[in-house]
Amino acid sequence: MSKIYVIHENNEWTDHLTKRLDELALPYELWHLDTGQLDLMSEPPEGIFYNRISASSHTRDHRFAPEYTEAVLAWLERHNRKIINGPRALRLEVSKVNQYMALQKAGIQTPDTMAAVGKEEIVSAADRLGHASFITKHNRAGKGQGVQMFHSKEALKGHLESGDFEEPVDGITLLQQYIQAPEPYIIRHEFINGTFLYGVKVDTSEGFELCPADACSIEDQFCPTDAPDKPKFEILSDYRPGFIDTYEQFLQQNDVDVAAIETIQDASGNVYAYDVNTNTNYNSDAEAVADVYGMLELAKYLKKELENNKKS
Repeated sequence: MSKIYVIHENNEWTDHLTKRLDELALPYELWHLDTGQLDLMSEPPEGIFYNRISASSHTRDHRFAPEYTEAVLAWLERHNRKIINGPRALRLEVSKVNQYMALQKAGIQTPDTMAAVGKEEIVSAADRLGHASFITKHNRAGKGQGVQMFHSKEALKGHLESGDFEEPVDGITLLQQYIQAPEPYIIRHEFINGTFLYGVKVDTSEGFELCPADACSIEDQFCPTDAPDKPKFEILSDYRPGFIDTYEQFLQQNDVDVAAIETIQDASGNVYAYDVNTNTNYNSDAEAVADVYGMLELAKYLKKELENNKKS
């Protein structure tokens, strides 16, 4: 029987989707790809395949999940299976360098960024970046890994020499222009089937670990959670800025079907895209207030793709 196959490595992030799949009585199967084996001489089952592998998999001791998933996706492509968020989406998920190059190619502004490997090169890159204030982050990250702000090269050197420096899993550290927002928030733009669903305003006053999934408040001490007086996540009404068309074109050009694009605006009104998340999650409290549900819309999209796949 043809079904929906969900490729992932984190059960807690997948539960919200499977509840919606059950609600719509859709046939599905979960493929947890932290470990496994792949018979390259076999044929994949019939159905559609939705890739939800995350760049932060290594923080859950699933170090090689992206590499194994890349092999599985190659196998699926060889047999012409329908893949949602295929190899190109995976490549963008695990490399911010790839994200920024693709965003810039699409005419989307990103912060000035340098990539460096090795502590001496990181210091040199800070010189070349040429901004008085800058942040570091991991190229392959998630959950705010490696994000630190510095106001001088000397402060960066002290951090690197202190033993507090966290080596990125792929060895690549990014040094990036610090964007000073007039107010402490960013906006995540959610897309399903490459089409804009909604924008969610995220309060950054407590930090930049911006995972919106409900499970994050359990797993990550500093991941934002909703507070009674000031919600961390607020879905914006009547919100569709002019650049959304360009973002949709960017997703189409890169074969990305489901994603969130995070942006920050400076005091002059310039909007910078700084992260593309192809393993996007949604905050249930914010959605209940706005009466819009990302996982439900995603499940409906998967249903439509499964029906189309059966007809072809």
